[in-house]
Amino acid sequence: MPHVRELEVFRLTLPYGRRPESILVRLTDYGGMVGWGEVVQPADGVWDEMKRLAELVGVDWEHPSELPYLGVAADMACWDLWARLDGVPLAHALGGTRTSLMATVRLAADRNLHSMVARVNQHVGAGYGHITMDIHPGWDVEPVRAVRAAYPALAIAVDGRGAYSSLEQLVALDSYQLSAIERPLTDLWASAELQDQISAPVAVEVSSLADLDEAIAARAGRALLLRPARLGALTTARQAHDHAWGAGWDITCAGGRGTGLARAATVAVAALPGCTLPSDVTEPPRNAQIVAPPVGASGGVVAVPLTQPGLGHQVDEKRVRQLAEESFRA
Repeated sequence: MPHVRELEVFRLTLPYGRRPESILVRLTDYGGMVGWGEVVQPADGVWDEMKRLAELVGVDWEHPSELPYLGVAADMACWDLWARLDGVPLAHALGGTRTSLMATVRLAADRNLHSMVARVNQHVGAGYGHITMDIHPGWDVEPVRAVRAAYPALAIAVDGRGAYSSLEQLVALDSYQLSAIERPLTDLWASAELQDQISAPVAVEVSSLADLDEAIAARAGRALLLRPARLGALTTARQAHDHAWGAGWDITCAGGRGTGLARAATVAVAALPGCTLPSDVTEPPRNAQIVAPPVGASGGVVAVPLTQPGLGHQVDEKRVRQLAEESFRA
């Protein structure tokens, strides 16, 4: 039975890109066992809300699903702590059965077709067998055609990020043997109409189980883009997996970049049996990671850590404290 003796919370500014933020939660049990969680690029006000996590200190609980919702990072930390105390990998604690995952790599839109194909070549050379291309109106059929011409056997998905309002170009993409068209439309009924017209699965993204059940009932797709952080809790992510899998949908997982902790939790979710599509669980930049071994792909494959309990990664606490802009303890 976990019993949290100490809580520490860290706000980090990470050394890459636009210097995004992460908030880390560290829970210590009375026996000295530690669990970690992370929320990547938190919304405004989340740091101030972290003071509520003091409620966890001194509370006995049997399982993370029993606890009131206290945010993404705290939920992850509770799952990590519980799995470590139980001596099981987090992937197994959630019901995962996979030992490795096929990874996809996401490619932002690039107005230069030659540059786009060159970037794809770089990742194919690194062993990736699947890519996911960002598309938007005016940048869709032409780049997909160019990549497909260069790599006839490559598995390709596209991500519309909800930017489309008409179906014409999306339907035209179906001739390029795509593994999925992710988030093309925001309207469920338009998404259902698209799915009726194409063979590739439409992958929808949701923020609640109710939204997922509505999408399934509307036949708005045949795949789920599962982001554990967006659903807010690993318990909810597992339930979403179960609902989608039970409906016969394929599932792909994706997680925030951050320090590696959030990615490690996404790897654990992606080990669930219904996660049949390649997942976006490749590594954050190594100069931002605080976990060992680093979360990442080798030859386009991500190993699910099964030899250590919990998240399966050791945290470099010295580096956490070096990167922390603020912290507090309870």
